[in-house]
Amino acid sequence: MTFGSIISWIVCGLIVGLISRFLVPGPQSMSMPMTTLLGIAGALLGGFLYSLIRGAAVDPFSFTDNNWYGWIVSIMGGMLLVWIYPYFAPRKWWY
Repeated sequence: MTFGSIISWIVCGLIVGLISRFLVPGPQSMSMPMTTLLGIAGALLGGFLYSLIRGAAVDPFSFTDNNWYGWIVSIMGGMLLVWIYPYFAPRKWWY
């Protein structure tokens, strides 16, 4: 894995995370690094679920051949994680 591919995963994870946060209704109190991590994890989760349902693997961050379904699957996985995140995030009880 090269430095460029790591940077592209981070940038694409941020994009997927931001789009996912925009599409999930309600307030999400999370930082940009958490948004990026949820975007990367959502892309991996979306690709995994896609391969389970369809039987074919999808590269979520492939920029060749107009791979829009990879982005759509990534965003859907990110939306799932953004929706689930508040239930598992530590609560602040010292207000």
